[in-house]
Amino acid sequence: MSDVVLVYMTAPDEATAMGLARALVERRLAACANVIPGMRSVYRWKGEIEEDGELIVIAKTRKDKAAALRDAAAALHPAETPCILTIPVDAAASAAPFIDWIAQETLGEAP
Repeated sequence: MSDVVLVYMTAPDEATAMGLARALVERRLAACANVIPGMRSVYRWKGEIEEDGELIVIAKTRKDKAAALRDAAAALHPAETPCILTIPVDAAASAAPFIDWIAQETLGEAP
């Protein structure tokens, strides 16, 4: 069983979120990517408090693919400073068949 991580990202709109998700799965950088709409974000940016609607993208991948996934997502993302966070997964406390599936789906390069 390989190390698995979740990569949490935000996107400004559905087209961006779905484009990120599809590109990462097509490139075998992620086994799966969930797109969750309806998030509201409040944050400080360049000295001002901002509030925006965003979507969440959660990609499931192997730890050794996380840096390549991050780089691909950053290159595809329209934001100056995109939110891309890698979160470790406790494989021992997770469903082993699902962990194995993630490992299999992220083997090799895109076809």
